[in-house]
Amino acid sequence: MRFLYLLLIVGLSWVSSEAAEGADWRFGIAQREITPSGSIWMAGFASRDRPSQGVLQPLWAKALVLEDGQGTRAAIVTMDLIGVDRGLSETVCRRVLPATGIPRQRILLNSSHTHSGPVVAGVTPLVYDLDADQQAAVAAYAKTLEDRLVEVIEAAAKDLRPGTLAFGEGECKFAANRRAMRILANTPDAQPPAPVDHGVPVLVIRGEDDSLRGVLFGYACHNTTLAIFQINGDYAGFAQAALEEKHPGATALFMIGCGADCNPHPRSEVELARQHGQSLATAVEAVLEGAVEPVRGPLEVAFEEVELKLVDPPGKEELERLADDKNVYQQRRAKSFLGALAAGRSLPASCRCPVQVIRLGNDLVMAALGGEVCVDYALRLRREFAGQRIWIAGYSNDVFAYVPTERVLEEGGYEGGEAMVYFGLPGPFQSGLEQQLIDTVKRLAASAP
Repeated sequence: MRFLYLLLIVGLSWVSSEAAEGADWRFGIAQREITPSGSIWMAGFASRDRPSQGVLQPLWAKALVLEDGQGTRAAIVTMDLIGVDRGLSETVCRRVLPATGIPRQRILLNSSHTHSGPVVAGVTPLVYDLDADQQAAVAAYAKTLEDRLVEVIEAAAKDLRPGTLAFGEGECKFAANRRAMRILANTPDAQPPAPVDHGVPVLVIRGEDDSLRGVLFGYACHNTTLAIFQINGDYAGFAQAALEEKHPGATALFMIGCGADCNPHPRSEVELARQHGQSLATAVEAVLEGAVEPVRGPLEVAFEEVELKLVDPPGKEELERLADDKNVYQQRRAKSFLGALAAGRSLPASCRCPVQVIRLGNDLVMAALGGEVCVDYALRLRREFAGQRIWIAGYSNDVFAYVPTERVLEEGGYEGGEAMVYFGLPGPFQSGLEQQLIDTVKRLAASAP
């Protein structure tokens, strides 16, 4: 009887410990509007021939700060933007450290990659040929954006309140592999690989009274439903708005997945963007209304930059020839490289890809990769982490180039290397980058300090 009594005491202590651990979270949530104040050149589509003309939907930066029972903090920042570069990310993280105590490696900055937002300085720099006034507007917006991002992180850190975390995953099916669609358009009888990730990961943040404080959700698809001249967040913006309308007082944050080679289907009309946004919001609602699993601490984060090697750049003679190429983007890149050589600078031989892993106890691994990440990465990481809950995001911390897998690199095409010209880089990448990135995620997940 004494032995059974001791077992009961130990069991009750373990249950109490688990419950206390789940209740030890504190969260802060904040948002700031980042809609440009006036007309500005829009990002994403090189075919645009004039600045923005009005606003269909406001753009937002939103921050979720998590703190575990040991006082360890991390911040997840979501933005309705084409992307941000390393320079802006580093500056924002440096500025918030004194007020928040959150170091750079514990801040995840994710951009929705809407193609209906403003040009952000440093992202795809060779796409736009702006005059002095247009360039001034872009520079002014960059400074305002930096300040807003600092504000939203600091505000979230000041808003820390106790609560609980839970995770679930739904499904939404409007994403289609655009590489396969291109091949089928030209060769109807072809059977190209058409991978997609239709998963909708959902992190549910509730207060002590079980009220919904926030919901962080994701989807692996380009935000390219629309190519209009009105500022908007595309399907991700409509999804966030729909969720916040249904849950007054709660904040909806969207974190894009590995959707670099996937587009919404169908697209090109405002009503379709609303429809896709509502479909995604409905998938999130199904998770909120269904069974979700508690997420406990501790909070652990690891961050590393991986050097991805590029092919050798063209020589000076080839660059001089390309400077007169009929392709204006080839011209711009060649002239940029010739200018660098004339100034005594070497041409880029590699890119640094940020890899960040946030581990929430044994209940959830969040992996965030920089760049425009192809969907195969998410599908492979799901296999590599079979039996564990994992959330894979792209477009995080630095949108420096497309990040193909070995398959996409071998196939070539836009995502396989042609798009490097818009980023001002020699291309494509050398073989081996897929295994580098997969190995880095696995190592960081296993050894998050």
